[in-house]
Amino acid sequence: MTTWSQQQERNQDLLAQARYLGQRIESAPIDLAIDPTAAGPLSDETVLALEAGQIEAARIALRTLASLAEINELDHLGGGLDLIPAFALTLAMADHDKVTYTFEHAHTSVGHYSVLAAWEYLDAEWVIQTFRRGLDIAGHVSWLPGGTPLNGGRLGVMIPAAVGQALGLRARHGRGAWVICHCGDAGWISGQALNGFNGADLHQAPITFVMHRNGIQLSNTNRKIMDKDPRPIIASLGVEILEVPSLLDVRSLHAAYQAAYQLAQTGKPTLIYPTGQTGQALSALAQAWGIEADMQAFAAAHDVSLDTPVWVPGSLMSYRDVECMLECLFYVNDLPGGKGHHDGHMKGRDLDTVLANPMLTPSPAQADAWAAVLARPRRTVVTTARPAPGSANLVVTDERVRSVKLPMPGKPVSARAGVAAGYGLIAETFPEQMFVVSCDLDPSTKLDQARKFLAPDHQFELSIEEQVAAIIANGLAMSTPGPSLPVFSTFAAFFEGIAREGLEMWRYHRNLNGVNEGLNVTFHMSHVGACTGRDHFSGWSLDWITLALGYLPYLHRFYAPADARAAFLAVRDLAAHYGGHLIGIPRDNLPILTRQGSDAPLWQADEPWTAVTAYRTFPNARKAILVVGAPACLAGAVAEQKQSVDVHVVNGFPLPESVLAQWFEQYPDGLVTVEDGLIATPETGLRGFAGLVRTAVHGRSVPLAHIGIVDPRVAPSDGHYETWAHFGITESAIAAAVDDL
Repeated sequence: MTTWSQQQERNQDLLAQARYLGQRIESAPIDLAIDPTAAGPLSDETVLALEAGQIEAARIALRTLASLAEINELDHLGGGLDLIPAFALTLAMADHDKVTYTFEHAHTSVGHYSVLAAWEYLDAEWVIQTFRRGLDIAGHVSWLPGGTPLNGGRLGVMIPAAVGQALGLRARHGRGAWVICHCGDAGWISGQALNGFNGADLHQAPITFVMHRNGIQLSNTNRKIMDKDPRPIIASLGVEILEVPSLLDVRSLHAAYQAAYQLAQTGKPTLIYPTGQTGQALSALAQAWGIEADMQAFAAAHDVSLDTPVWVPGSLMSYRDVECMLECLFYVNDLPGGKGHHDGHMKGRDLDTVLANPMLTPSPAQADAWAAVLARPRRTVVTTARPAPGSANLVVTDERVRSVKLPMPGKPVSARAGVAAGYGLIAETFPEQMFVVSCDLDPSTKLDQARKFLAPDHQFELSIEEQVAAIIANGLAMSTPGPSLPVFSTFAAFFEGIAREGLEMWRYHRNLNGVNEGLNVTFHMSHVGACTGRDHFSGWSLDWITLALGYLPYLHRFYAPADARAAFLAVRDLAAHYGGHLIGIPRDNLPILTRQGSDAPLWQADEPWTAVTAYRTFPNARKAILVVGAPACLAGAVAEQKQSVDVHVVNGFPLPESVLAQWFEQYPDGLVTVEDGLIATPETGLRGFAGLVRTAVHGRSVPLAHIGIVDPRVAPSDGHYETWAHFGITESAIAAAVDDL
């Protein structure tokens, strides 16, 4: 049994142990829904029910961490408890269609899962016993029934992702679309978050950010890590600030949500910011919270007077877990006895004692209101997994394709000509389902043709914010489970560097079926390899093939077209299939490849895309050249000269399952790989397509040679043929490699 098949067995075993993962899951949650369009304050009964739900969720969170402590583990309990009050209101207002939510600070997942359990989307005991010990109840926010399909990753990333989701929901639903994004008081300063706020304002996204400003970061207080007031910075980016004293008060928070929803419908993004309250004496706080004895004992133990005035954060770390909450309160006020609880836990603590405190015990009125909610008829909520990669998406008929005019052989032309025709066709055919995200480069990447057919709410310009543009494109992909094509295009060099987080999101976005996979989005990498005009290093993407192959487990396909007509086929194919796609397009003019012994083009517009095309074949050939993308014209010229070596053009990946084995059998005298990218250095060994072939040949006696870039440090500022020559990617080099096999 191979290592691969063994891993598949382990995958299936792990999936079989999960309770809330699958293609379709039906839930019967409690009926505690709040209409965001309803005017006026909440009823007393609803307020009491929400408060009781908060308490139930907090008790579940504490029991969960107590269970985790049994294996000597901890989690972000402080932030999880902090999340619960505001998230309970969010969940009550979400309809999981045009009103939805996500989290920027996804490490607070125990609060997320606990509220879902209190609302009975999830079984509380399952959450308690399996959190961080399996697959479905993971350590960060992941997609579950009632939850958000936008799984959380690095701090700050979900802010632009939520913006993209909000823009997509608005295009799909119009009025009524709204996304609520809970965020922490650390990640807001990250570059992708600030760019995301800017994007929200620039494109008038219907989104509200709820900042849990508890004053504590990982290793210290905000004042000692990042002593900045977020409000003027975020407001300067166009986001309206809605101040509330506290996220812990249901009535005032609901009023802020009402205002935020109305502003969202006018295209105004908002940030709900809890200011906290200053000058509160510890004794007054203790009385308000009903914890006079606990406060007196804690203050006395640290020689702090109960008359001491303090700032009470509007979002309080470890809320309702009295001992830890007081430590956090003292911590942000620089009082003796203060401790941060970013990594909160229940290790060494008695669960029954913790749960017995007054803040975790509902009042009779709260208990009655909760009992009334539990007695109501249940709703039915169906959560469905995203379609499998490769499922039908935006399929253009052959008849429609035949009307497209593509470049003919004769005059060299950029592969971007096929790109323009392909995306233009998709946009004209499916204007309601295609989205374009741009960074002021569409005339160069050739997405401008498609934009002519798209409404303003289906195209989004973000200047030179490549990282956030890629993330917003991912968010757009998550705004609908149905067929769509969000495309973000920029130079491939920016994907290798600046926009990398957009690709990284694919590594941690789990489908409801338990599989981490690329979202239904295309990242269009233009100007790949040495085909970048005479720009020297400024636009180069020398590692583009290795980059794409590294994300191949999450992709449906990666395309590397060799000419304009192949580029058109690739665009049509990626649109036709659901899933994550990468496409790499060279800039400079290349010959339109022809069929063997003919002036006819190698590819016709209405033929299906294939991963491999036999370009030149000869009777009894025992050697072959395998070429990826643009250098195919060089390989073809060598084959025509020799009349004894075959050429196969690799149009993309993954390769058909048996094709490499077939080549090894068919060409026992050897194979030469050719690619316009970095294939090796003495320090790193083989990479790119060369590395793939060299790995696959293991155990066989087939000679191999590889043509590509081996030292990227010095190069001319010249045309692509001259640059290829400098790097040894020439007809003569390929011919010599064939001879030397």
